[in-house]
Order: sequence, then C-alpha cells, then structure tokens
Amino acid sequence: QVQLVESGGGLVQAGGSLRLSCVASGRTSSMNYLGWFRQAPGKEREFVADISRSGIIINYADSVKGRFTISRDNGKNTVTLQMNSLKFEDTAVYFCAARALSVGNYDFWGQGTQVTVSS
Repeated sequence: QVQLVESGGGLVQAGGSLRLSCVASGRTSSMNYLGWFRQAPGKEREFVADISRSGIIINYADSVKGRFTISRDNGKNTVTLQMNSLKFEDTAVYFCAARALSVGNYDFWGQGTQVTVSS
C-alpha cells in the first residue's frame, strides 16, 4: 500500500500561483508514475499531469500546458505541482495519485486538497 497526502491548496486570485505538494509513504518502491487529477463541483475527475519515475516522461492536460509544472523528488517521495496563471476554471479539488505500472489506471489516491481561484 501507498499512502498519499496532499498539501498547498487554498484561495488565490485569478492570475496568481499556488504550489501543491504530495508526500508518499508506505511501499513507495511500487510507485512508477505519479500524477495529479482534479474534480470540479458537478464534474467528473479529470487528468491534470503525470510524471514517470525517471522524470523523463511528463504529460499534461491541454488545459494546463504552459501554466502548470509537475516535478518529483524520489529521495523525498514527493511530487509537486506548480500552478501559475491560475484561472477561475482551475477551481477544483486536486488529488495526488500513484501507479505501479507505466500504463493503466492509478492504484493509490490521496484525499485531495481544495484549490479555489477567485475571478
């Protein structure tokens, strides 16, 4: 099992920045990809970004490309999402996730952290 705990959410004005962090514990050796997802009120959870164990392969949703940056520190078992130029539509609960394989569904999820962007 892997436990994931997110932090860094909050209230920010449009155009501002936030930095989300996620710390993993447990069987962290089983973590291959780490990712961020989000769920806005009344909407389904959607992919934001993910990163491979090596950090070489990084994927972003089109809606956040050029504004968000994902990174990871394997020594500290953390994954970070730097969010710049935030928009009202970025408002959501953001979830950290981990998966053991390079493809497929994510196996482990955090509880989420709220990000609210005021217009």
